[in-house]
Amino acid sequence: MAGDSDGHPNAQHLLAPFRTQGALSMLLSHRLRTSAAAIATLGMLALPLSPLAPAPAQAMPASQSTQEQCRPDGMYQTPGVNTPYCLAYDTSGREKLGSDHGRRIIGYFASWRTGKDGTPAFLASNIPWDKVTHINYAFASVSSQNKIAIGDTASADNPATGMTWPGVAGAEMDSALAYKGHFNLLNKYKKQHPSVKTLISVGGWADTSGFYTMTTSDASTVNTAGINTFADSVVTFLRTYGFDGVDIDYEYPTSMKDAGNPIDWATANPRRAVLMKGYVALMKTLREKLDAAAAQDGKYYMLTIAAPTSGYLLRGMENYQVTQYLDYINLMSYDLHGAWNQYVGPNAALYDQGNDGELASASIYTTQQYGGIGYLNTDWAYHYFRGAVQSGRINLGVPYYTRGWKNVSGGTNGLWGTAPGSGCATGLSTCGDGARGIDNLWHDSNADGSEIGAGSNPLWHAQNLQHGITPSYLGVYGLNPSADPEDKLTGSYARYYDSGLVAPWLWNAQKKVFISTEDEESLAAKAQYVIDKGIGGVMIWELAGDYAYDASRNGGKGEYFMGTTLTSLLYDKFRTATPYGAKRANDTMPTGTINIKAELVEFALGDNNYPINPKLRLTNNSTMAIPGGSEFQFDYPTTAPSTMADQSGFGLKVISSGHTGANKGGLKGDFNRVSFTLPSWQSIPVGGSVDVALVYYLPIAGPSNFVAKVGGQSYLFASEYPRTSGGATTPTAVGTATPTKTAAPTAVGTATPTKTSGPTATPTKTAAPTATPTGSTCTAPAWKSADVYTGGAQVSHGGHTWQAQWWTQGEEPGVTTSGVWLDKGACAATATATTAATSTPTKTTAPTTVATSTPTKTAAATSTPTKTAAPTATPTATSSVKAWAAGTAYKVGDLVTYSGVTYRCLQAHTALVGWEPPNVPALWQAS
Repeated sequence: MAGDSDGHPNAQHLLAPFRTQGALSMLLSHRLRTSAAAIATLGMLALPLSPLAPAPAQAMPASQSTQEQCRPDGMYQTPGVNTPYCLAYDTSGREKLGSDHGRRIIGYFASWRTGKDGTPAFLASNIPWDKVTHINYAFASVSSQNKIAIGDTASADNPATGMTWPGVAGAEMDSALAYKGHFNLLNKYKKQHPSVKTLISVGGWADTSGFYTMTTSDASTVNTAGINTFADSVVTFLRTYGFDGVDIDYEYPTSMKDAGNPIDWATANPRRAVLMKGYVALMKTLREKLDAAAAQDGKYYMLTIAAPTSGYLLRGMENYQVTQYLDYINLMSYDLHGAWNQYVGPNAALYDQGNDGELASASIYTTQQYGGIGYLNTDWAYHYFRGAVQSGRINLGVPYYTRGWKNVSGGTNGLWGTAPGSGCATGLSTCGDGARGIDNLWHDSNADGSEIGAGSNPLWHAQNLQHGITPSYLGVYGLNPSADPEDKLTGSYARYYDSGLVAPWLWNAQKKVFISTEDEESLAAKAQYVIDKGIGGVMIWELAGDYAYDASRNGGKGEYFMGTTLTSLLYDKFRTATPYGAKRANDTMPTGTINIKAELVEFALGDNNYPINPKLRLTNNSTMAIPGGSEFQFDYPTTAPSTMADQSGFGLKVISSGHTGANKGGLKGDFNRVSFTLPSWQSIPVGGSVDVALVYYLPIAGPSNFVAKVGGQSYLFASEYPRTSGGATTPTAVGTATPTKTAAPTAVGTATPTKTSGPTATPTKTAAPTATPTGSTCTAPAWKSADVYTGGAQVSHGGHTWQAQWWTQGEEPGVTTSGVWLDKGACAATATATTAATSTPTKTTAPTTVATSTPTKTAAATSTPTKTAAPTATPTATSSVKAWAAGTAYKVGDLVTYSGVTYRCLQAHTALVGWEPPNVPALWQAS
């Protein structure tokens, strides 16, 4: 989690727009800085599941309806359980934080900062209990028996349950508890601060390996037994040690190959196809078992996660469909740049400014499909998860540590420069030149014990560098300035600040060292962002990195050291903040609900998941058929451009864009709203479903805020667990005629004209020539497996002409089952084909929208046929082609004119200024 490198985006080409150097980070998780002895005690043995009494019961409201009024909007309801939401939430669904806390302040407490190795200790007594709302203890692990583990609980050296700190003021044990260590002190201080919640965090960069085998049995099977065992052990653990919930830090259940810690690849890579499925099963099981325990104990138990913000990782995590089970999401909105590659940039910028060196090198800003959206910033990460949950269930991650490089060249005072490195950590074929020595106090080590350069420091050390102070603590961290030049304070560290990015950094021009920091100015701006957006609060990695100036230290010369400057700033900013956002939708929503389930399914895996092309599946669990002509709307986050389209002929279109163009200074709105209508020939029977093939280009969470418009009434989807739902409403049956069974269209196009008063003869398929072919000649270029084809491109293969429906490479026409190639029929004959119908129809009236009793099979249909000119015996081009216009939604095959040239649309999109047909050949082809 926090401070971990997580395989951050670095697009190399259009197919893999988020690929990194090896798709991983550096193993430079600053939380791994602990002695070998300490590591040995962390997470090797499982907690013995001895029978223990539940936590003391609190007064709990009895009725289910009373509890429902406190449930957060969109949170999953465990069937048959009267979950005591009102113990943790008020009647608006907002978490009870205490009278002086307007937003959450969640601090990670690192178990290894015990002081036993000679480095400074950070104990429970050092936590600013009056400033924080939640404490996450890092970390427990998953044992080989699939149970939560914290090491040998019988050992006196176990930081969690065995250690003591004699003579340390405030670290005296509570003799009433059966265990010692950090857990004893956490409960001791929690008694004094009862509004502060403690959660046990499981996993992290070093201890994620057990998740892979606990959640999946093999490459294709979810390990249900392992998940149940783990969830049961978590419930017992919380009851045993007095925690208020569990925080899952699984790094990472993504389908992207070689993501996460390289030591886990041998286990994780074969299971990539099922990791997300296992993750969903894990979170659902935890939610249900925690709710059941809460109802039994009269104590609400929280379930939270630390979530990655890397676009690369998120592309392999489908639509992050675990959010419904969570109380909130902690964003790991840091490590956005680091020495896992050469691109020098801020660790945790709030905004994109259109000049990120890493993104620019990958042509992200200039590749049309991404709409100029930069995705290595906190604002993008927030909006990604805003697509699934309300703002109040999101917390921004802020780093109390640094990242840095040495030997930086180019850029402005180092910013957006480069620093290529060598001797890269395991898993990295290329890397950056990470800062070392005095610029890398909290460093990790290679297997041979050598320092890994990362420029990783607590913020109090960065303050000493900035102020030119040689601190007193260098020796206890193994630095020797008199013997090693890298350990000596050399040159000056000038502070710079980019208000557009909201990012400070230190630049040592003499050493060419760049260190990305956080300080009062940047954190105040982020706190205001949290307030303005209605965000739930902040998560801190980690509390021990905060600073204060102590004039008595360093032999009376003074120095910066562990303190509470930044946490106090957050407390002061949030103390009088307005309540956070508690509703998922920004617009007024219907009050009735319908029992329809919406889900995104059939995601491609890993690098194949581009363009992102899942199916939206709507399953009708209501008691009536959903008739053709019903409209569906939903929101998806503005982290993806407002160009979502469908490939199923449903006419899906974006009807409201929350943001267009580049995201310099932040995404303007939260959602793009989408609409599509069931074709008149298609209904969704009771228990049936319909799939809509989507295409979009940057990852999204959600979608959310689904509305079905059936029979003139609008309904929310019960599957989204809206707070207005007290059970699904069955819509009144719509009195429309049931169309006769017809052949479903197979590809995108226009509908066959409906019944008319025109000719009695039925024209044959107009694509067929009237002349009898005398031979077969393929005029389209032959398909080549190595070539890239975009939507609308035609090739010949196997004697047929094929048309690409979207971006493809290496998928053989007639063989692949992906649906990317549309068979246009056998190659044209040598005779000249005409487009006239074989019969000579008389002049007709304009088509209506009522289905014919037996329509001829067409290339495809939409619910509303396009307007056609009345046919004549010899058709001529009687309809005028409209001029291209920005803001218009175009679908595949649409014709427009621009500067006297006619263009055919290759990919469905909504036109923007700058996307004129001659400028974007990926979208338009001159006819």
